[in-house]
This record gives sequence, C-alpha cells and structure tokens, in this order.
Amino acid sequence: MQEVLGHRAGGVFTPLSQQILHISASPTRELVYSSPLVGRHESFSGQQAAGSNTPSLPHACSKAYSVLETASVRDAEPALLAMGGAVVEEGPTGVKAPDGGWGWAILWGCFVITGFSYAFPKAVSVFFKELIREFGIGYSDTAWISSILLAMLYGTGPLCSVCVNRFGCRPVMFTGGLLASLGMVSASFCGSIIQLYFTTGVITGLGLALNFQPSLIMLNRYFNKRRPMANGLAAAGSPVFLCALSPLGQVLQDHYGWRGGFLILGGLLLNCCVCAALMRPLEAPRLGSGSGPGPQRPPRRLLDLSVFRDRGFVIYALAASIMVLGLFVPPVFVVSYAKDLGVPDTQAAFLLTILGFIDIFARPTAGFITGLKKVRPYSVYLFSFAMFFNGFTDLTGSTASDYGGLVVFCIFFGISYGMVGALQFEVLMAIVGTQKFSSAIGLVLLLEAIAVLIGPPSGGKLLDATHVYQYVFVLAGAEVLASSLVLVLGNFLCIGKRPEAATEEEHHKPPEDVKVDSREVEQFLKTEPEKNGEVVHTPETSV
Repeated sequence: MQEVLGHRAGGVFTPLSQQILHISASPTRELVYSSPLVGRHESFSGQQAAGSNTPSLPHACSKAYSVLETASVRDAEPALLAMGGAVVEEGPTGVKAPDGGWGWAILWGCFVITGFSYAFPKAVSVFFKELIREFGIGYSDTAWISSILLAMLYGTGPLCSVCVNRFGCRPVMFTGGLLASLGMVSASFCGSIIQLYFTTGVITGLGLALNFQPSLIMLNRYFNKRRPMANGLAAAGSPVFLCALSPLGQVLQDHYGWRGGFLILGGLLLNCCVCAALMRPLEAPRLGSGSGPGPQRPPRRLLDLSVFRDRGFVIYALAASIMVLGLFVPPVFVVSYAKDLGVPDTQAAFLLTILGFIDIFARPTAGFITGLKKVRPYSVYLFSFAMFFNGFTDLTGSTASDYGGLVVFCIFFGISYGMVGALQFEVLMAIVGTQKFSSAIGLVLLLEAIAVLIGPPSGGKLLDATHVYQYVFVLAGAEVLASSLVLVLGNFLCIGKRPEAATEEEHHKPPEDVKVDSREVEQFLKTEPEKNGEVVHTPETSV
C-alpha cells in the first residue's frame, strides 16, 4: 500500500497519508495539502451544495502528486528554523543527520584536518632560519612559503567546491592527502627557494585545501542538533596542533636538519588519507518494495553561484572579508610588540603559548554554548558579539605598556579568537543550509584569501611608516569592529527578525478537525480512475 500511495523523491517514500491531512467538516469542503519536505501548504476547496463545482478527492490527490514532483526534496521532517534572521535547512537531502554514531569518527577526522590546515603554515616557520642560511636569502623571502600556503588554503575554495560536487568528499580528501604529503617530501630535495615555493607552498597548500573544505562539509552532514558543539570541537584542532607541531618541527630540525624534517612531516601528512577513509557518505534509506530506481535527481551544479542571491550570504561574506583584514594581525605582531617594550625573547615567545592554550578551551566552550536550545536561534548575533569582543580587545591591547598588560591582552584575545573560530562556519551553515554549503564555503574562502593577503602586509607597512605598534593594533581592532557592525546591522535591517518561510508556514497551518484515512484514498484510486474525462495521476502515471 505504501508503494501505491507513496511518492518516491530522492530515494525516500513519503506516504500520501502524510500529505493529505484534512477535509474540513464545515459547509466549505477543503482539502489541505501539506508538504513536510518543502515546508509549505496548498489547499483546494469548493462548496458542497448541489451543482457546485467541487473537485474530487482523486483530483486533489493528483494535484498533491504534481506539487511533490516539482518540489525540491529537503529533509524527511520539517526543518526550517529561525536563526538570526536566516532560514536553516536541517540535515542533508533525504537523510536525517545522525548527530552521533559514526559522526564522532567524522568529528575526529575533521579535528585532525583542521589542525593540519591551520597550524602547518605557522609550524614550518621554525625552519626559516635554516633556509635563510642554506639559500642565502632574507626573512621576507622565506615568509612567502607560509603566505603561499595560506593563499592556497583560502584561494582554492571554489576549486574544492567543484571537486566535491563532482566526485564527493572522500575521494577529494584522499587525493588532497597524497598531494600534501608529496609536496613536503619533494621539498626535502629542493635546491632553491623557488622550488620550495612550488612544492611546500602550492602543492602542499592545495592538498591541505582539498582536505579542509570537504571535512567541514561532512561534519555538517553528520551533525544537526549537536552541530555547534561539533564545530567547536573540530575548530580546537588548530591550537592543539599548533602547540604540538611547532616543538616537533624544532626537534626534527635539531636532529635531522630541515630536509629530514620536511621528509618526516610529509609522512605525517599521510594521516590526512586516514581521515579521508573515515568520511563515509550518508545514504538515503530506500523504503518500499518498488523495483524501479525512481525518478532521477536533476544534475547538481558544480559551483552554485545562486548563493549570491541570498542576502544573508552576501552580508556574511562581506563581514567575514572585513574581519579577516584584522583578525590575524595581532598574533603576528604581539611578540615583536613585547620585544619593543623591552621584554626578554623567551617571555615574549611565551605570549603565543598563553594565547594558544586559552584558544584550545575557548573553541569547544563557545560551540557548546551556541548549541543550547535558547541560544542557537541567535547564533548570528553571538558571532557578531564574538567579532566585536575581538576588535575591542585589540583596541584595549594597544594601550598595554608592560608584559603584564600583554598577558592580559593575550588571555582575552584567546577567548574572543576562539569564539570566532568556533562560530564562523557554524553561522555559514545556518545561513545557506546543507545543499549550498559546499559552494558557499568555497566562495567565502576565496574572498577571505584576498583579505588574508592584504591584512598582515598592510599592518607591516603601517609599522614601517610609523614605528608605533599601537597603531597596528588600533587598525586591526577597527577592522574587526567594523565587520561585527556590518553583520549585525545587515542581518537585522536587510534580512529581518523572522524568515519569510517560517512566517508563511505559520499562516498556513492546516486545520485539525477531520483527517483523511489513507485507506479512503486508496479506495478512490481503485474505484474512480477517471473523473469527467480527466485522468487521475498516480505515482505510476505521473513519474
């Protein structure tokens, strides 16, 4: 019976008894069609008086079938929530996010990938003095290695989106792990800095990018209710790996030199392939006994540019780009700032350790708080607060005049920096939903890549012109503060407090007095195949 009355959509049968909810007992006979897949309702009504043009139940059924055919399948349950003015799509197409189970393995893999992606460009800096001595170059020449790594991580976002939409997450991540390892192994045989730019910068950077973005996509598919906490735990991989890789790199350099260190780090990056093996794709369950494969889904866009028609995405992308201009500036200059105040080198370097230690605990804590039932609907505004807090910390940090003041600055900067790191992709997932996230994150990372290449160098030029570190921190704080205002004001004014889809759903709640029994519908389909010369569409005739 389920096969007769159910409509196959993306491999999932939705029983017709869930679609035809009601026939009103009032003088006006009304049948209300409610689709839990698309979150909307349609009604067909007419007078029951003699001679009235009252549509038959089979006719209404065929209308319901036709609407189902053209509707885009989302989740098997109603899944539209207001989240800071954005419409949130819960779970991937046709599959309910397990929020656990194998998802914990996905979370662990994402933790490792995030750690490698963000910590590796900073960890290779411990080899720079050896490279300067080996090739007779300046510090600015070696710094381009980290810059190229970051540029590849951010700038290849659209390419990663195309690859994921074409081949899937697991094959792309496996290929990325091989490329990342190949780049570092090849770098150990390089004879010039230009070759290092290509191997360590381009090849390894591309490999890390092909791992980072798909891991976030898989995390989004496996977690829904616990997604903020999962994002916070995964984001904690960055400070944890930074605290581990930097000392490891120093030990490798002392025992094996920079070439041996690069070779061993290349082998270590093969763990990305192990993480790729964990990324088991979710498959929609096939219900019913139908032998046919069902209707094919329309071909998926390799890069969905329609996200730019979403005002929420445009506002987020603009705010994130402005934020990145100043977000990474203080960690780059805080050690030099301390030395300029007369702080010993050892104590100055310890400031980054303090910042990283606080960051480790701030990220999962922020994710846990965001996942609370009463807090999650306002995650966009919480993200705005995190950016405002970070910018305000930069401004107050510019007034530090001794080591104690810089320690306090690093503590509060670590808290705000961890909040931003834990919430940035959670908010993007909430704004664009599951289907468009793979394209949205690639486009956002591309825009952020431009800002990453502008932000720290502009701070360096300001320092060269003024020789005053306070101005650098003020500039960074002003940029991050501006981004928080863009996000909160844009979300409040341009998007509105409530999503249109959720408001429309409230106004079209189906009546609840009488419901149609599915057996009655089956009887109509069997006994009245035609009405007034009009063929009734069943699943067999309409597919």
